[in-house]
Amino acid sequence: MNHGASGQRSPVTCMNAQTTTVSCVWILVGRVEEDGGPRRIPINATPFRVGRRPAMSLCLPCQTVSGAHAEIVERNGELAIRDLGSTNGTYVNGTRVQEETALGPGDVIQFATAAFRLQREEISCSTRTLGEDACDTAVGLIQFDKLINQRAVIPHFQPIVNLKTGATVGYEALARSSLFGLRTPKEMFDAAMQLDLEEELSRVLREEEVRVGAGLPAELMLFLNTHPVEVRRSGLAESLQAIRRAAPSQPLVLELHEAAVGGRQAMLELKGALTGLDIGLAYDDFGAGQSRLLELTEVPPDYLKFDITLLRGIHLDTGHRMRMVGQLVHMVREMGIVPLAEGIECREEGEACAELGFELAQGFYYGKPVPLKRLGSKS
Repeated sequence: MNHGASGQRSPVTCMNAQTTTVSCVWILVGRVEEDGGPRRIPINATPFRVGRRPAMSLCLPCQTVSGAHAEIVERNGELAIRDLGSTNGTYVNGTRVQEETALGPGDVIQFATAAFRLQREEISCSTRTLGEDACDTAVGLIQFDKLINQRAVIPHFQPIVNLKTGATVGYEALARSSLFGLRTPKEMFDAAMQLDLEEELSRVLREEEVRVGAGLPAELMLFLNTHPVEVRRSGLAESLQAIRRAAPSQPLVLELHEAAVGGRQAMLELKGALTGLDIGLAYDDFGAGQSRLLELTEVPPDYLKFDITLLRGIHLDTGHRMRMVGQLVHMVREMGIVPLAEGIECREEGEACAELGFELAQGFYYGKPVPLKRLGSKS
């Protein structure tokens, strides 16, 4: 779907008054595909055109829908709809549209056999600062559909290096976008959480990272992230199969945040699925919270990423922390797990981690996350 068509005005209004800020978001709720689930589609610009053609603001792949079926326009802050000479008609609350017809919250709009309910959501805040935040949130929600359906993601890649040789052995893929209100992973997942779409967002990000990551040298590992909610749902295995089909020979590693590590049986099943797909497993942010040593022994990962909070300024420490980290590194290496130091920001930290037995490292000292075009293409 193309929900990013430009228009004259946006139905989302942000009034930057000192005392009150209001955001108004119009949303169509319904099934875009006959066998799909209900979707929330923001009307992010007007005129908002609906039809079967890919260039429409909302593309409906239904044979009863005309190529250019109808359009929604704005009139003094309210919406109206007009039919564009469609074969099978446009209806509002069961009445066929013969001329421009006003729309209101709760109206049922039919484009031939495709039915949607119109909703209007408003956010009000009592201070300017909160109002600006509410506007940013509302804009982010509007942009979210574009992020998902137009894959408006800009994967960035941060190098992972071998501490002994200094060579780059892989990259961690990290998502960014240029959409206002959705530029960082936190903003993306905050919006996804409000729409209960964290799992779908995580899947889309991985697919785009693998697609763009095909431009990396074929021998380098690509570390991919998950969202904690995915481990508790059934779609992760199918998603992993899809990315392996898309990149049959790329060395892949799936990262699980410490909070996502589940029960023993679920983790064994996940590890088995990954092994069958020749995808490695990494536990991320080890040491950031209540680290689960039991999982390390029962379901050992291939890589263990030590959190930045354990390693920040490690070269300045000559006491308990240095000894503790050294013992943990020795333990995981004895288990056949590759220890990776995260968040290295200076040469001295990297040298200290190498002395402690870390094999791999990443951090701003070795390179910040950047788009593929700034890394170069594979030959």
